[in-house]
Amino acid sequence: MTTGNTQVSKTRSFMTVSLIELWERFGFYGMQALIVYFMVQRLGFADERANLVWSACAALIYVAPAIGGWVGDKVLGTKRTMLLGAGILTLGYALMAVPTDNTWFLFSALGVIVVGNGLFKPNAGNLVRKIYEGDDSKIDSAFTIYYMAVNVGSTFSMLLTPWIKDYVNANYGDGFGWHAAFAVCFVGLIVGIGNYMMMRHTLDDYGSEPDLRPVDKSKLAAVLGASLLAVVVSAVILEFEDIARVFVYGAGLVVLGIFIHLIRTSEESERAGLLAALVLTLQSVFFFIFYQQMSTSLALFALRNVDWDFVVMGQHLWTWSPAQFQALNPIWIMVLSPILAWAYAWGGKHNRDISIAAKFALGFAVVAAGFFIYSVAGEFAVNGKTSSWVMIWGYGAYSLGELLVSGLGLAMIARYVPVRMGGFMMGAYFVATGISQYLGGVVANFASVPQGITDPLETLTIYTSLFNKLGFAALGCTLIALAVLPLMRRLTQTHHSHNGS
Repeated sequence: MTTGNTQVSKTRSFMTVSLIELWERFGFYGMQALIVYFMVQRLGFADERANLVWSACAALIYVAPAIGGWVGDKVLGTKRTMLLGAGILTLGYALMAVPTDNTWFLFSALGVIVVGNGLFKPNAGNLVRKIYEGDDSKIDSAFTIYYMAVNVGSTFSMLLTPWIKDYVNANYGDGFGWHAAFAVCFVGLIVGIGNYMMMRHTLDDYGSEPDLRPVDKSKLAAVLGASLLAVVVSAVILEFEDIARVFVYGAGLVVLGIFIHLIRTSEESERAGLLAALVLTLQSVFFFIFYQQMSTSLALFALRNVDWDFVVMGQHLWTWSPAQFQALNPIWIMVLSPILAWAYAWGGKHNRDISIAAKFALGFAVVAAGFFIYSVAGEFAVNGKTSSWVMIWGYGAYSLGELLVSGLGLAMIARYVPVRMGGFMMGAYFVATGISQYLGGVVANFASVPQGITDPLETLTIYTSLFNKLGFAALGCTLIALAVLPLMRRLTQTHHSHNGS
């Protein structure tokens, strides 16, 4: 809602939210770039455990916003909840910076990050929607810029934190570099919160209904108490693999059951749209299984089987830390986003735009191409180390697939789901995405390298075998997506005929 007559430009209000989002993503992706390496190299985790711990954490991170959005809308207010989430995230990264190898301490710190993300993420996005409420001509471009802010923040942190880790470890020893890098994530959040506090007046006229009232201390205490409990539960889930599995698969069954119940009890005019949303949500689940490889199997592949030197025509350009290769994803997103936006606009202008379902099918095809690029890495390898250019082009295809599928996921919910259940279904979509993050870790474990094997010639075949299988799996998803296109076309036509659009 808009809470008054706007005294500042919408652009300034939007920039306030975008900048804190940029710094929040700076912190998160700086941590993500290193977390699996930290568990494997510093804590001595086996590949299987590191993959599943991080994937379970990623699942929780995606599930939490389903609750945080409700807290912002109904309990504390959108702005207060976003700021509270940023503060809790700052505490989480500060805990990550404490030099200890205790696993319970690590899992508790990750639990704090889960809670902070759950409170911050949905409410920052909701503020952008509120700023441009009723102005459809600007909201698409606003979210495009907002998405760009995410990628700017993640690019810088994914390049910076691995470099700081290596520099501090090389010069000061004892593994302090890991914690110095996590401290950078903490500093990023401090900068983001400081900047927000200086610009917060630009958001005076925006927020949810609770933002209009003084803080209800009893409700704040309840949220903080529930947050502490959620941290404990998250730590337990991360420590015990069986509990994580029950939680994730149980959440999957609940989401599927809710979808089926809503479809059965909805009005006939709503049913086609809900069925279309279910089909596309299931496709999104499969996509995010592929996406989770970036911080698991692909990250470990870069560690063990990639030549970190960038060379063109025999000339050495620069050398990266293995964790920095993950920055290729946001770099490609920034390069490809404007091209794709232009293509969408051109297609719409010339009546050649393709449906969301067709874009999903194309996205899977491009992801398949990306994994096939990785699967032939052995052809460009010397002594088990493949060219860094394999990573560049593989990430290029991978990132284009992300734009075609992930970038359209929430647009799909907005297009097909009735307004009265839109917020709830957004939450269900995030939960489904979280489930697929965990499944991605399960898949990554097919390329787990047994402890004790360090020869790149042995590990190379383990990874390329998985990437080849993932390429064929993505190809299978492409064929399935193409096969359901006629069904999706009928559902979309029925939905439009009932809704007058």
